[in-house]
Amino acid sequence: MQKIIAKNKFAKSDYEILDKYVAGIELQGWEVKSIRANNVNLKNSFCSFKKHELFVSNMHVSPWMLEKNDEFRARKLLLHKNELLRILTKTEKFKCTIIPLSIFWLNGKIKLEISIAKKRSKFDKRQIIKENDDKRIIKNIF
Repeated sequence: MQKIIAKNKFAKSDYEILDKYVAGIELQGWEVKSIRANNVNLKNSFCSFKKHELFVSNMHVSPWMLEKNDEFRARKLLLHKNELLRILTKTEKFKCTIIPLSIFWLNGKIKLEISIAKKRSKFDKRQIIKENDDKRIIKNIF
């Protein structure tokens, strides 16, 4: 059973999502307590490779009880080697980025849903908004 803690609201509008993966996160104790209290923000966060390991950067976790730690530190994502290789080859082949979509509880563990995505242009965004408006108008008529 999943309980969603936070979502990246702008991900689906700004990016075209190609593939999704679920990863564990390496966290410190105060970060788990803060995430349990829903004090996390995924806005402007991204994932990157460092020495064949995947890290999430710019994920803001508010400090817990006057804890003086780095709120934006890079946190290691826990995936299998074959998943890491698949993600690395797809990002290099299609020139895509890796963005986090949501953070949630799964069987008592904190998981991060990441996706391989391509950035949308302004024209594409406008086109999608127009299509959604047209669908909503047709649905209201009939």
